[in-house]
Formats: sequence, C-alpha cells, structure tokens
Amino acid sequence: MDLRECAKIINSDFMGESFEVTKMNTLRDASKSEISFVANSKYIKDIQNSNAGAIIVDKQTKEFVPEGCIALVVESPYWEMATLSKYFAPPIEDATLAKPQIGEGTIVSPKAEIAKGAVIGKNCTIMAHVYIGANTQIGDNTILYPSVTIYRDCRIGSDCIIHANTTIGSDGFGFATNRLGEHRKIYQNGNVVVEDNVEIGSSTTIDRAVFGTTLIKHGVRIDNLVQVGHNCVIGEHSVLVAQAGISGSTTMGRNVVMGGQSATAGHLSIAPFTTMAARSGVTKSINQSGLTFAGFPLVEHKIWLKLQAKIARLIK
Repeated sequence: MDLRECAKIINSDFMGESFEVTKMNTLRDASKSEISFVANSKYIKDIQNSNAGAIIVDKQTKEFVPEGCIALVVESPYWEMATLSKYFAPPIEDATLAKPQIGEGTIVSPKAEIAKGAVIGKNCTIMAHVYIGANTQIGDNTILYPSVTIYRDCRIGSDCIIHANTTIGSDGFGFATNRLGEHRKIYQNGNVVVEDNVEIGSSTTIDRAVFGTTLIKHGVRIDNLVQVGHNCVIGEHSVLVAQAGISGSTTMGRNVVMGGQSATAGHLSIAPFTTMAARSGVTKSINQSGLTFAGFPLVEHKIWLKLQAKIARLIK
C-alpha cells in the first residue's frame, strides 16, 4: 500500500516522499519499507534507533522522529494503528496458493481439512476434524489429535504432540479504546512458532503475535487448559501446568515452571529455572535465576510458608 493511502486512512498529513509500505511492525524490528507507531512515552527512546520508514505519532512525540523517517501525526496513535492494521492483514485462506504438500508416511484422516499452501512433513498423524491453515508448516513425526486447529502461517516443529481441541495461532486479545469507550480490533498479523519436541495438552490456546512471532521453544511441556498470550516467548524445557495464564509479551527463560492456576502480568521477563507454585500471581519481572515463588503478591516460597504459619497461629 502506498504511504499516501495509509495517511489518508488515518487522516494524517505528512511531509516527504511517499513509498510502498510492505507491512506494520514494532519500532525495533521495522525496516525502511514498514510503518511503526508510538503510543506510550516509555518507547520514545526507541524512536531514534528505529529503521521504520514512517512512524505514527502524536503532536508531542513528533519532534523525536529522526531525519529520514516520515512522521504521521494523529490525535491517538494507538487507535489509528488499530485502524491501519486491518489493511495489512493477510487473507484467512488464499485460493491462489499451491495444493498442500503431505510428506511420505503421513496419515491424514479423511475428516481433517488442510488449507492450500500447507506443508506437512514425514510420518505425521493428522486425526479427525483437525484444521491446518494456509501456509502452515509442520515438521516430521508430529501427532495432531482430534479437533486441533492451527491457524494460517504457523510453524509446528518435528516430534511434537498436540492434544485434542487445542488451538494454535488464534488472534491475541488486542484492541484500542477511544475516549467514548468504544473498542477497535488490532489485527494480529504475526504467527506462532512451536519448535521441536514440544507437547501441548488438550483445550490449550496459544495466541498469534500482533507483529512477529509467539514462540514456544524446544522441549516445552504445556498441560491442558493453558492460555499463552500474543508475543510471548516460552523458554526451552519450561513446564506450564493446567489453567496457567501467560499475558502478552511475557518472555520466559529456559526451565521455568508455572504451577496450576498461576499467572503473569504482561510485558514481563522471567529468569531461567524459576518456579512459581500453584496460584502464584506474577506482577513484576524476575531477574534472579533458580528461585521458587508462591502467593499473590509474589514472594519467595519459604517466606510464603512462614506467613501462612503466622496467619494460622493468629486465628487459633
């Protein structure tokens, strides 16, 4: 889409030479042919290092846009980013793509549905009512149990097991809200990548990224009824137990363990080899490795045990 057309959609004027916009992206990852945005003052520091060809900003932020980058000035950058995201959403299914490719030895139930552009490796098992979306890639020796749904553009590695009714690549929970309290969808134009040797339980959901990738790294084990939000990174060999909830843009190191019904706030970092006991509530990043936590607000597990003992004595 031509930059002039983008500016027209969000009601913005701009100075400078137009160019062909290929997609939207974050400030850090955008290239010269891409549009980014700034909706929070804490990201102003990232503007100077951004390679974006154009950035959606408000009047207060315009002065930080570097020379050579075009400022698209609007009243509400987050709202207009949501507006523009619709125009860069790829088609849900694409009839122009090639027929699916099925590897040697792979068994596909006649009741499964595989969209055009999908590529499935060798010796996989695809059971009844599975849906595999356009441009999805699946490695070798992977098993998809009944009613697994994998949305477009996702990548599933080799030697994976995904249990019944799980959904990979559904839209992340993203929307902008205006002053009237109205909501506008932010189209989730990224994907999900599940690396090799990952097992995912039944009725789990892993949301696709807004931009970029939601990443489940090698050797992860995910239980039933787990929610992984958009743009999360789950480190190698981590374990997420039933009803755990990981809010968007949370990054976990390797071998993190989250007990049942534990949850994180968004945009956090969790150090490697961290353990959260059942029903833990993580509201701040954890920077020291190897610790075990419990409770809400989160405290080290040994302190939580002492607190519970003191409370128990008080009510006797």
